[in-house]
Amino acid sequence: MAETHPFLRGGFRPFFLGAAAWALIAIAIWLFELAGRAGVPSHFIGVAWHRHEMLFGFVGAAICGFLLTAIPNWTGRFPIAGKPLLSLFGMWVVGRIAVLMSTVIGIWPAAVLDVGLYFALAALAAREVIASKNRNVPIVGLVLLFGVADAADYLGGAGVIDPGLGWRGAIALVVLMISVIGGRIIPSFTRNWMAKRGMKDGLPVQPQSLDLLVIAATAIALLFWLAFPDNRLTGAVLILAAAAQALRLSRWGGLRTASDPLVLVLHLGYLWIPVGLALLGLSSAGYDIPESAGVHALTAGAMATMIVAVMTRASLGHTGRDLTASPMTTAAYLCVTVGALLRLAASLGFGPYLVILNVAGGFWGTSMLLFVIAYGPILWRPRLGER
Repeated sequence: MAETHPFLRGGFRPFFLGAAAWALIAIAIWLFELAGRAGVPSHFIGVAWHRHEMLFGFVGAAICGFLLTAIPNWTGRFPIAGKPLLSLFGMWVVGRIAVLMSTVIGIWPAAVLDVGLYFALAALAAREVIASKNRNVPIVGLVLLFGVADAADYLGGAGVIDPGLGWRGAIALVVLMISVIGGRIIPSFTRNWMAKRGMKDGLPVQPQSLDLLVIAATAIALLFWLAFPDNRLTGAVLILAAAAQALRLSRWGGLRTASDPLVLVLHLGYLWIPVGLALLGLSSAGYDIPESAGVHALTAGAMATMIVAVMTRASLGHTGRDLTASPMTTAAYLCVTVGALLRLAASLGFGPYLVILNVAGGFWGTSMLLFVIAYGPILWRPRLGER
């Protein structure tokens, strides 16, 4: 391990930096294409490429980084590092290029590289988790299904299946991942923060029966959305799931953490889940709410905010640094939140669409740029106290 370059000593290092850098590049390409200033030589045309790369490129890299970093903590086994980690990261990088250039190299070679990463990651994770008899097999299963959703997006693009099945499935799976993992780390980190400050009343507790019911209700609602996206019953079920998620979040005492951006941002990220589910529900029920409003609340809002929150916290903690949000980190949180709010405003028809879309993309991309600038050197260098 000591002989390995610091950048390859933990999955969070290459994948978190890659996730932020690719998000910045991909959003810039999308905005240029939307303005008619660039063309993407991809099998996925227009918004389909943007959607695919935000989900399976940006979000996928963050999932890889999180899982590869969490597994040693879950299992007590050595982390995947060095050449095996470089192979996985290289697969992700080549996959991004292959998807971008898929009209040149062919769609199916791109699919093999892209989808293969998530199957390989799930296989490695399953090996580690099963060998240690750890409880997190369901998380590994969600990663495997994320790979299946990636494959479905290719099949949908080829006209073999419903073109919406892949990306809707990916959104549903990531929302469930956030519900499960966020339901563990947010109350835990919040409780620890409160305890250090002498707060004794109203401390959040670890997941209970209510939490399991909320996750189950969310899973059922998202299955309805997958199968019947334009249905009043689907709308009702999604709105009920949104209410349940809001109740769950209210039990974690997020407002009491307002003085610490590193903790507060986790609550703000999770807040987008009930908002997104409610908007999807209103859209499915036939109200004058576009589906894109709910989709972007869950993606640009919940996913992006939670990813930036976890990437910053994990990068600090796993490199031996104090868990304190610097001004640049706080600015990244502010930019991703403003970007998500503006993207939602564009979907809801507030103001000139393209202008707001570009401003939203500017804020959102700035958040990723700030992460690259502030955390790139941290991720490249050794942990404090190591060589």
